[in-house]
Amino acid sequence: MKQRFYPAVLERDEGGVYGVWFPDFPGAVAAAHSQEEAMAKAHDVLARAVQERAEREAVLPDPTRLEAIELPAECDFVTFLAVGATPPDPSERVNVYLPRSLIERVDRAAAEWGMSRSSLFGLAVTRVLVGRAAGPAAIVLAAKRRRRP
Repeated sequence: MKQRFYPAVLERDEGGVYGVWFPDFPGAVAAAHSQEEAMAKAHDVLARAVQERAEREAVLPDPTRLEAIELPAECDFVTFLAVGATPPDPSERVNVYLPRSLIERVDRAAAEWGMSRSSLFGLAVTRVLVGRAAGPAAIVLAAKRRRRP
């Protein structure tokens, strides 16, 4: 999915602490003792805010234009930032016809590995398409395969 860039405000308080906040995501704030640290944390804060919206199935807001941002009177403004976030890729239901015996084998393997049938299919297809391990689940899968006689 295409990355979106959201405006953020970098400000500092009287104690020298820097904060980054997002007009489009109230409550999403990163703070640190240096502006570099605050800006570095901003990406993770935005990613969490985007993920939380997706989990609630809420639509992501369009990024606010910089000239439309209203700064609070007490804001010791430093600069505007643009922070990128990639919206989560939503799942979609598909119907696939497979031999019953294959589905039974998939279900046993998924249960053995602590996964759902859908997760196992997703992992398998991803590995085929990418041609390499697809993340932590693939590592677990490979480790369990090595343990088999």
